[in-house]
Amino acid sequence: MASNAEQLSDHESYPEKVQSSSTVLDERRRAALAEIDNAPFSWFHVKVCLVASVGFFTDAYDIFAINIAATMLGYVYGHTGNQLSSNQSLGIKVATPVGNLVGQLLFGWLADILGRKRMYGVELIIMIIATFGQALAGQAPAVSIIGVIVVWRFIMGVGIGGDYPLSAIISSEFAAKSSRGRLMTAVFAAQGWGQFAAAIVGVIVVAAYKDAILKAPFPAAVPVDYTWRLLIGLGCVPGVIALYFRLTIPETPRFTMDIERNLQQASADIDNVLATGKFVVDDDAVVQRVKAPKASRRDFAAYFSKWQNLKVLIGTSYSWFALDIAFYGLGLNSAIILTAIKFGSPTGAANTSHYVYENLYNVCVGNLILSVAGLIPGYWATFLVIDRWGRKPVQLMGFIMLTILFAIMGFAYDKLNATKSGTNAFVFLYCLANFFQNFGPNTTTFVIPGEAFPTRYRSTANGISAASGKLGAVISQVGFATLVNIGGKNAFVKHIMEIFALFMLTGVFSTLLLPETKQRSLEELSNEDQIGYVQGPARSE
Repeated sequence: MASNAEQLSDHESYPEKVQSSSTVLDERRRAALAEIDNAPFSWFHVKVCLVASVGFFTDAYDIFAINIAATMLGYVYGHTGNQLSSNQSLGIKVATPVGNLVGQLLFGWLADILGRKRMYGVELIIMIIATFGQALAGQAPAVSIIGVIVVWRFIMGVGIGGDYPLSAIISSEFAAKSSRGRLMTAVFAAQGWGQFAAAIVGVIVVAAYKDAILKAPFPAAVPVDYTWRLLIGLGCVPGVIALYFRLTIPETPRFTMDIERNLQQASADIDNVLATGKFVVDDDAVVQRVKAPKASRRDFAAYFSKWQNLKVLIGTSYSWFALDIAFYGLGLNSAIILTAIKFGSPTGAANTSHYVYENLYNVCVGNLILSVAGLIPGYWATFLVIDRWGRKPVQLMGFIMLTILFAIMGFAYDKLNATKSGTNAFVFLYCLANFFQNFGPNTTTFVIPGEAFPTRYRSTANGISAASGKLGAVISQVGFATLVNIGGKNAFVKHIMEIFALFMLTGVFSTLLLPETKQRSLEELSNEDQIGYVQGPARSE
């Protein structure tokens, strides 16, 4: 039996042992994170980029194809003037952003609770089913097809919404800090190719049914019915291709380390992924959990009650809100705006099948021009400079340029559209606005929320920021549909441009709340002390 002195000595040495163990575990965590942050660019990073990119390609295709499909639906199911009523058009356009909002909040939260890997692919399955459902939607005495499409587009929106936080977080948590901005931008840039693909497919299906449309009695409802179903339904294809790869993406080591608090598994995952690009699951591996900050309502409130953290969430949320007011206001209504300025107007009598064909073809080509001339170049301009200039300068520059461009398009609207050359100038300014949306806040509002919060709240905060953006998109769609025809058909477009300019100006000020995130580790950006973050081994439960 040990003497009292020996017992006292052991008792006094126990805190030292715990402290020593804490220090070792804390250093192991920081070393493991440094290994991710300083890893050279590899094929694994390419795989993550491609898998996430296909999702965003599909998202954009599914969201913006409705801009073209709405015109087609008008010829098939419109009862007045061969176009959808303002409420029908609003319903099918606003359903997806409303679903996005729900999906971003839901999946953002679930990814922080259950894991990125468990949720990744679930949202894609929802998108595939809902897209297929739209393409097969039918009319019945008791059910309006427009109502059915609205329901399916809401469900699809939930899946698309889930893709935003998941793809952003998985990209950022696997990326090295030197190339994180470019990796995340490359993922998001797939959105531009998705919009481009929707326009290309639109051109192809309309051209494929040209003879059928021209031969059919006005308004060529049967062949046009085929065109919109093909346009929407083909959005399933990239999603199906990506599904397998989504389900095989490994869990991020940061989730395993900081949320599951399994340091041993996280260290092994980092070694496997960086060395071989593969993820090995060993059911017999030793589980070594550590004591570290854990997500809870109290902890969430404590973290975001600090102004230095809350202002970042306000900045990311409002910046995304302001941006999406204009981005979706234009993106889902470009056909209306092109019609309002009489760009590429069809020739001949409006009650002929030839007019139907020309109108559909011009809508598709107009959207194609906007994608090539503004949207796609803007993403890749950001890609080239985001890790050199930084996120904040790009966002500030974008909001300032958009304020100027929308002000010109709004206040000079009548003069610009009085002549053919003025109309062409308006289209140029419109393309330039699309360019600076993407070479600016549309990209950075996606990147910054994926970097600026601690791992245990990163996906949730990203979901809140993204959902704020979609709230802006919903308000924009409702406002656009309500205001656009005040004073005559499309007469209020110029004032809508002026309203967009005001929101872009407010985005300048919200950007000032944000930190610069370039070349900084995710842990540094979390505003939490990383020395002593791990407080020792977790008590056995």
